[in-house]
Amino acid sequence: MEEIIYLKVMIMNNDFNQREWREFFLSDIFTKIQRGKRLTKKNQISGDIPYISSSMSNNGIDGFIGNENNIRKFSNCLTIANSGSAGSIFYHNYEFIASDHVTALINENLTKEHYMFLAACLSMIGEKYSFNRELSDTRIKREKIMLPIDDNDLPDWDFMRNYVLEKERSIGQLYPRIKEHVITDNRDLLDMTWDTFTIESIAEITSGADWGKYNRVSGKSPFIGASAVNNGVTDFVDYEGRENNVGSGVIGINRNGSVGHTFYHPYKAYFSGDTRFIEIIGYKGNQHVNQFILTSILKQKDKYAYGYKMGTERIKKQKILLPIRDDGNPDFEFMEQYMKRQENKVISQLKQEEAGH
Repeated sequence: MEEIIYLKVMIMNNDFNQREWREFFLSDIFTKIQRGKRLTKKNQISGDIPYISSSMSNNGIDGFIGNENNIRKFSNCLTIANSGSAGSIFYHNYEFIASDHVTALINENLTKEHYMFLAACLSMIGEKYSFNRELSDTRIKREKIMLPIDDNDLPDWDFMRNYVLEKERSIGQLYPRIKEHVITDNRDLLDMTWDTFTIESIAEITSGADWGKYNRVSGKSPFIGASAVNNGVTDFVDYEGRENNVGSGVIGINRNGSVGHTFYHPYKAYFSGDTRFIEIIGYKGNQHVNQFILTSILKQKDKYAYGYKMGTERIKKQKILLPIRDDGNPDFEFMEQYMKRQENKVISQLKQEEAGH
């Protein structure tokens, strides 16, 4: 998602706009436009295939499932949300299952770089839609996208691909090479025994505190509000004197606003009164354990809404499903190893793509 935001900013740059552009219908760009298929929570089988729904965060991933029947699988394409966070656009270079809240946009002749460019352009469409205006199948086909053109007045696919490759090389020079994790546990989700735990049995829960925008002190520390995007960061402040509401290496949960949205915060951040943050006992700052657990918490967010807030007492009693050891306690070591294996897959794929370039 960060790459798409970066490209969107570059596309809006004045120098970039010196090129000639024109509008195209989405139906002219994509050879296949197909909505996903409805799959209720009770019919979802635990697994490791990403399930894409109308979320604005986590690349649209609403969970991981293992269903094989009465589903629609896609890979190497874009999805656009039809409802909920209507207009949210993501690129998926992996196999996934699509819910009926998203539509897959496919052109078999396009590469990852083409899709990344298109995603950056299409992300501007989402500004027209809201929770009260659904992006229907008919509207998607009528939507238009502005693209750079070649001498034949057609989309300049070579330019788009080369532009993204150039930006990827620039970004790649800013970051050190990431090493793959050492793996000692290769068990999968279906190999594990699972049980329910209340959040208060595995974590310490702390309330955020209101801090009105009119008297905040600007600074460099993230301010966590009840947002569903940007990891919950809505401002940057200097929290000196307000350290009781600061956490790091913790999971933030929205009690209000975008209720139930959950993010991991490895950095020191100030948490607003619309949020709570939880510290996993014994695993504060462990990114992989926290990311595994926040995925389990996210599965519960649909039961909450503006009229049914996720306050401290409800968070304490909220039950989540976790893998267990033979003694019945949560298997945090497995959670860490599982998330490291997922990370290794991404690192390996990036290396392969880099070698291909």
